[in-house]
Amino acid sequence: MTETYKSALIVGAGSGLSASVARVFAKAGMKISLAARSTDDLAALAQEIGAKTYACDAGDRAQVDRLFAALDSEGAPDVVVYNASYRTRGPLIELDPAEVAKSLHVSAFAGFLVAQAAVKRMLPRGRGAVLFTGASASVKGYAQSAPFAMGKFALRGLAQSMARELAPQGIHVAHFVIDGGIASAHRVAPADRPDSLLDPDAIAETYLHVLQQPRSAWTWEVELRPWVEKF
Repeated sequence: MTETYKSALIVGAGSGLSASVARVFAKAGMKISLAARSTDDLAALAQEIGAKTYACDAGDRAQVDRLFAALDSEGAPDVVVYNASYRTRGPLIELDPAEVAKSLHVSAFAGFLVAQAAVKRMLPRGRGAVLFTGASASVKGYAQSAPFAMGKFALRGLAQSMARELAPQGIHVAHFVIDGGIASAHRVAPADRPDSLLDPDAIAETYLHVLQQPRSAWTWEVELRPWVEKF
């Protein structure tokens, strides 16, 4: 059996990957809601795809509760995508503990808050999907990047635990390891290495493909990387 999803909330929305996901989901017939700490940069995208925007700091439980309460008035989303993260870099002994805490809070704890609010609404219906955007750091801790690895490892652990708990209850949880740089208007692949950056639209198509999987063959994790990326 394949689920049909009618509405999606993207948390941590912006002009990059989340915008591509929003467009692909809207093209597939889903009603889109976009949430970010600031909605100033979302107006054009929202107008393009007919989405609604919501200001929300995903790391603030009260704001997350208000976001979902606002969505409840029109029907809670079938799909929730968590795309927010924060990173700070540097030698271990020079890292600012406050910045490390922020990285963990945004990359992982906020994902928990959003997922918990979403799942509370999905369980009574016995259906829904929660998708998490991971990174190379979800499975590989790089030098001078401990805070990002800590946050992304934690998010992956959350996704795996949720998938094992909630799949038997009809909720599809999936984690996407984006292992490589993502192309953008400001970041293009060099001429001598075409397609060496991930195309955000191609990533978004994979998110949609996962949503369209029959429940007899669900995946909880997908790794995506350019053809030249080492792993």
